[in-house]
Amino acid sequence: MAKPTFADIARAAGVGTATVERVLNGRGGVRPATVERVLAAARALDTPRRLPDVHRGILRIDVILVRPETTFYRRLSRAFERIAATLDPVVRVHRTFADEADVGAIAGLIASGEHRRAGLILAVPDHPAIRVAVESVTPALPVVHVVTRAHPSIGELVAIDNYAAGRTAAHFLTTMQRRPGGLIAIGHPIYQVHRERLRGFSDYLTAAPGTHDLRFVGFGQDEARRCGDVLHRALETWPDIVGLYNVGAGNRAIADVLRRHPRGQHVFFVGHELSDATAEALRDRSMQIVLDQAPEAQARRTIDLMLSRLGLLDMAVDPSPIRFVTVTAESL
Repeated sequence: MAKPTFADIARAAGVGTATVERVLNGRGGVRPATVERVLAAARALDTPRRLPDVHRGILRIDVILVRPETTFYRRLSRAFERIAATLDPVVRVHRTFADEADVGAIAGLIASGEHRRAGLILAVPDHPAIRVAVESVTPALPVVHVVTRAHPSIGELVAIDNYAAGRTAAHFLTTMQRRPGGLIAIGHPIYQVHRERLRGFSDYLTAAPGTHDLRFVGFGQDEARRCGDVLHRALETWPDIVGLYNVGAGNRAIADVLRRHPRGQHVFFVGHELSDATAEALRDRSMQIVLDQAPEAQARRTIDLMLSRLGLLDMAVDPSPIRFVTVTAESL
């Protein structure tokens, strides 16, 4: 790829080429806010040169997340908070939770010019309006996605390999559940990561046919009551259900259905995220396997990647997926 020219950087930063030349050659005479904008554009375009050090003001990194009621996103938010406390005082990490159903509000937060930002970290769903908002702030502003992509091509992604997670769930279900019968999966199609997990789950079962087959994929919208209702209806509809893969939230409600249902003790349950609810379900054997996304590791990698994009971290950042962790009752 050809290295960016002064004209490329000027276009991304919304300034003239003379301003870019003054900033990158450290000749002064440019307002601090404009300097930050030019350097952010240069970093976003991967300019192959050492950029001037302008740590004279606060560098604000905005983190936008959803679903604060879920254990995973609470863990992710707390991880960002703890990491932020260890950073140089010139770097501020500001976290904002948004309603995942209000894509207009999320897009507005992304495109907002209320605060001067050095970088943007997104843990929000993919949606056309959100994609447009991401496009409106780049390439002048570095963007890093965590957990799931909010745009298919702009910005790096820090996440587990969700396709592999789905295949792993299918492997556990088909090798550890000795009873033959049907399998079901529950997810939330708004998230790309859920679609990838379901694809991996289905592909594994298709490639390795045996005594288990996928009977039904239900959409619980990551809401506890809906997830429980989806499972209950499936158990009533298919009496031979022996395995369940929940790709998202709602594990507590699902475990409660399995505890109460006459056939619940015969269903092998694989789900995501270690929490008080899933730990309890593992201990009482209403759940057998938890695949944990390690949100703390995702937050650390995300901050490191953003600091690297801002020129504050010289070391290379590992681009490989975060490793998910398999948890059983025996490993608690």
